Amino acid sequence: MSDENQYISRRNVLRATGVATAGALAGCGGGGNGNGNGGNGNGNGGNGNGMGNASGEVSILHAWGSGDGANALQALKDGFENEDVNITDSVVQGAARSNLVSSIQTRMSSGNPPSTWQAWPGKNLLRFTADQYGDLEGDVWDSDLKDNYLEGPKQQAQVDGKYVAVPLNIHRINNLFYNTSVVEEAGVDPSSFSTPSDVLDAMETVASETDATPHAHANAAWTAGQLWETVLLAQAGQSGYNDYINGEGSRSAVESALEAVDTMIDYTFDDASSIGFPEASTRMQNGEAAFMHQGDWAAGGFGEDFVYGEDWDHVPFPGSEGHYALNMDSFPFPAEAPNPEATKVFLKYCGGTEAQIAFNREKGSIPPRSDADVSQLNEFQQDQYDNFTNSDAQPPSIQHGLAVVPPVLSNFGDAFSDFISNRDVGSTTDALMNAFN
Repeated sequence: MSDENQYISRRNVLRATGVATAGALAGCGGGGNGNGNGGNGNGNGGNGNGMGNASGEVSILHAWGSGDGANALQALKDGFENEDVNITDSVVQGAARSNLVSSIQTRMSSGNPPSTWQAWPGKNLLRFTADQYGDLEGDVWDSDLKDNYLEGPKQQAQVDGKYVAVPLNIHRINNLFYNTSVVEEAGVDPSSFSTPSDVLDAMETVASETDATPHAHANAAWTAGQLWETVLLAQAGQSGYNDYINGEGSRSAVESALEAVDTMIDYTFDDASSIGFPEASTRMQNGEAAFMHQGDWAAGGFGEDFVYGEDWDHVPFPGSEGHYALNMDSFPFPAEAPNPEATKVFLKYCGGTEAQIAFNREKGSIPPRSDADVSQLNEFQQDQYDNFTNSDAQPPSIQHGLAVVPPVLSNFGDAFSDFISNRDVGSTTDALMNAFN
């Protein structure tokens, strides 16, 4: 899932903005139950909530140019059955979503936003002020959505206490995938792990007892940052994680997590800095590596002959059990949206169970609603959904911008860009501690 892998660094934002600005200048299920397609004001047709006479075009700007994202969006559109509202979409490709973000910034600042766009929510939404978003309270975020979204996703859909976006899916960050044959050969049992130290011990055992590489890791800034935030959560717990994202992190906790990441990178491929995570994943599937930490989008790239529960399995990253670390896709609602009532009808549909099953079946993620019938999803997704709905907390991802404001995210990304080059734990700890300044 290529759109899961980048931040907008201070080092590339000017270039990305220039590309996007140039592009802008060039031209730039059935009703009845409250979640379906027609009916009673919660579906597409809508005869309540002030949206019954909505009509016109709803435009979506996104970066899902191909693959699971494109398929998921098409499934979402196919399920929307409202003859008065026409859904159109445009793709902004390149720069791992940076061009999309820059295009949205340009259009929002000029008062010409699309009806909605693909966005990672949470603090990512703070690229704009609260008054630049419309209020979805009541019309979209009614008691049905509030009762059936867990607290973590609900928080990520708000700016200054106002509901401004509808999350479509949940991706989990804190997964540890493994090749069952390799770990069995090594004689290690991932289900017995309870700390990141157990993972390191198992990697050492794999290195000494097999010919496989212990850790399938593509050494990039985003993969290192994502691994670090997971280890921080596992070692410092929710309170230590919260301290960091609130700018009050413990230096010893930050450094301890970074030391563990540094050691884990030692256990990966010699060419880890020159491959992407799909290649690292392929090597794990082929039995060339034992473990892989990655978001659950990685499972969508596993081949059909690499069977869940037989050839591969996973555990929550040891030490982070009970936590479902979040990344999400959402559709925000701009205050100056064209055809706002039609947009609300579409967003209301996106918040329903039928839409979320259709979208997530293709995307490889899970619905953010806690009342969805996930029997149409695959076994791995069903297991993830069970973990999600029974989780104690849903901490937002730092690496994907849900947990920290954009300037901090840029500093965070710069810190890990340097780290993968110099592997200097001390200077990177300094950079991470100073990221909020």
